[in-house]
Amino acid sequence: MGTSVQKISKFLDHKGWKYRLDADNHRIYTGVKGESIEHLLVVVELEEEGEFFSIYAPQILSNVQDHPHKSAILQTMLSISWETKMLQWEYDPSDGEIRAIIEFPLEDAELTERQFNRCLHGLVQLVDEMALPRLANVMETGFDPQEEDEGERLLLALQTEAPGLLTVLERAMEARKRRGKRYLIEPD
Repeated sequence: MGTSVQKISKFLDHKGWKYRLDADNHRIYTGVKGESIEHLLVVVELEEEGEFFSIYAPQILSNVQDHPHKSAILQTMLSISWETKMLQWEYDPSDGEIRAIIEFPLEDAELTERQFNRCLHGLVQLVDEMALPRLANVMETGFDPQEEDEGERLLLALQTEAPGLLTVLERAMEARKRRGKRYLIEPD
């Protein structure tokens, strides 16, 4: 059963979106002007005679294969996948392209307009508003700002669950630093 690009084009018509239909390749190209990216290209693609649905944003990032912060970029992509529903990331090692994708089998079910709209809006919102600013920071600094937030949440949880433990840990870390400095000084 699945679906067809013609049916999906009607969903886009209902929303008033502009698009280009490539029926021969079972694809629809559309896009949106975002807050973090001037033009976010979105591709809807059907495979397996309409029984496998994909919607993706190609070339979110490029030239990552030789980037000095490549491992931090890829780790952040995995963290974003862990933190979100549906959104996955793909990396092409041959050219360093990174794309965001939502995909799933339809098999014997039809894609509904509501499902399609959730995927379309989810992809655009997650990529433009959450992932791109975060990945841009990682590309520039090599540091994921979300990790700092997680560390702060962990400290707050420790403080709540074990009052006074943070003070003990802080003193222990300072003592460790002082001991380490002693060993760096050569004896006379």
